[in-house]
Amino acid sequence: MPRYPFKQLAEIKQKNLETAEITLREKKRILEQEQISLTKKEKERDLVKEHRIDKLQQLRDHMDEGAVPHKVEQMKQYLKLVDEKLSVKQQAVVEQKKKVRLAEEEVDKARKELIECQQDVEKMRLHRKEWDREMHLIEEQKESVEMDEIGSAGHERKKIAASRQKHKKKKPH
Repeated sequence: MPRYPFKQLAEIKQKNLETAEITLREKKRILEQEQISLTKKEKERDLVKEHRIDKLQQLRDHMDEGAVPHKVEQMKQYLKLVDEKLSVKQQAVVEQKKKVRLAEEEVDKARKELIECQQDVEKMRLHRKEWDREMHLIEEQKESVEMDEIGSAGHERKKIAASRQKHKKKKPH
């Protein structure tokens, strides 16, 4: 049977599939890392937020108690620092969410690429199966023709031999 003409192409498609699988795993790993980082940054932000709420409550309590204006001003200044820190932490969360979104998009792209590669490999597999079937039919036809020729040749020999027998019987010596 002849060699499959698209063997190299099928091998390339298979390698592309394997590469796409590796890429998808890597993109998922990166996404997971980005999500972990987001969770960590959200916790850091939430701690600063809680600290701010505590300090704000302290300021209110001091004001209710009639604290010295100098002490109240000090606490307000500290609250401004906490607000700045909270703003920085919130911005870090926003930036990390962008990174997570980008990583999710990369995973989606890799998933689509994997599906495309799987379809290519499946098409090649089906083509190979069809090609093998056709080659098998051609081989069977060749064998059938050969058997017919062998049968015809045998029949001709028998005919000639029978004809010779008749001629020998007709000619008395």
